[in-house]
Amino acid sequence: MSVTVLIKRKVTPENMGLLEELYREMRAAALKQKGYIGAETLKRVDSEGDLLVISKWQHVDDWSKWLVSKERMAFQERIDSLTSVKTKFEVYAH
Repeated sequence: MSVTVLIKRKVTPENMGLLEELYREMRAAALKQKGYIGAETLKRVDSEGDLLVISKWQHVDDWSKWLVSKERMAFQERIDSLTSVKTKFEVYAH
């Protein structure tokens, strides 16, 4: 069963460019992961700094392995230093 993961973050305007660069790096790394289909990033129009990443995976197990991987956790640490609210993850099955 494929899954879509909604990843919500809030970033200050001065850190937006750095966060977008980290997203590009993380997507390049995710492309090498089993089951990764793709992702897109949306910026909320009525709340500056609110971002939504929509990530798609072939199986929930593929996402779960990526979520706890050392590589992704290193990205998360860097992202956490740029965001003002803890990252929120929501996983939906198709």
